Amino acid sequence: MNLPEFKYHPDPLNSGSIAASDNECECCGEQRGYIYTGPVYSEEELVDCICPWCISSGKAHEMYDAEFTDYDGIGDHGSWDNAEKEEKETVAFRTPGYAGWQQERWWTHCGKPAAFLGMAGDKELNNYDKSLIEHLKIEASMNAEQWSHYRAALDKNGSPTAYVFKCTVCAEFGGYSDCD
Repeated sequence: MNLPEFKYHPDPLNSGSIAASDNECECCGEQRGYIYTGPVYSEEELVDCICPWCISSGKAHEMYDAEFTDYDGIGDHGSWDNAEKEEKETVAFRTPGYAGWQQERWWTHCGKPAAFLGMAGDKELNNYDKSLIEHLKIEASMNAEQWSHYRAALDKNGSPTAYVFKCTVCAEFGGYSDCD
């Protein structure tokens, strides 16, 4: 069974937000072979029990008033580009989120939410355009020496971590980093 497509999170298996699982979905009651493993903001405790199809369709949001990304964190509370309400709702209510060290933020660019590509450490950053590294350095507000030490410490599976996005309009890379 193919996973639903998510415009703003194109590879949730690779990012770790969705995993193979025999768990039954709390929304639809089906066992589909995959389950969402990221954060859920809801009054209900919904840990590893929502399938990707119920996220994509909006059923999980409708049933539990669930958010998978903080609505106000899309655009970093206004410090990045502002996106249209409908697009922000798609990210918050119908797109798998991701787990960060602090409160997650969703990078926006060209007035739209960007596509979340995943976490990266120093090694993984070498696979991206140099503009991403410059963007992360500026976002971290560090001078060259501070950035050099910080970048060397970036770890895809540890702390600090970079969160990588790609603009859905102009294909520019961006994002931010944070630590525990």
